[in-house]
Amino acid sequence: MIGNRIKKRREEMGYTISELAKESGISKSYISNIERNLQKNPSIQFLYKIAEPLDTNIGYLLLGIETDITGLDEEWIELLQDIIESGITKSEFREFQIFVKYRKWLDREDG
Repeated sequence: MIGNRIKKRREEMGYTISELAKESGISKSYISNIERNLQKNPSIQFLYKIAEPLDTNIGYLLLGIETDITGLDEEWIELLQDIIESGITKSEFREFQIFVKYRKWLDREDG
């Protein structure tokens, strides 16, 4: 979950919640709620603000991967977040990708 990754990264950086709040301009209570997964859908703006002092990117915060996804538009980022939060596994998502490719191939063959 996003909150777990934020807490882990904050601790790795040696920040207290108060220090991270000061560095990011986000309230201590909001960061605490995110870390404890009481607030589960932080905004993209929040993720951008918190990523910088944590020396990471929103790809890590959202997906747990050290990939910079800042080139994606906000709708794609939100879609990825929804997919993750829905509980779809990577394997299930790959199956969906294969199905979509197959459908496109069928459409070309029928076209």
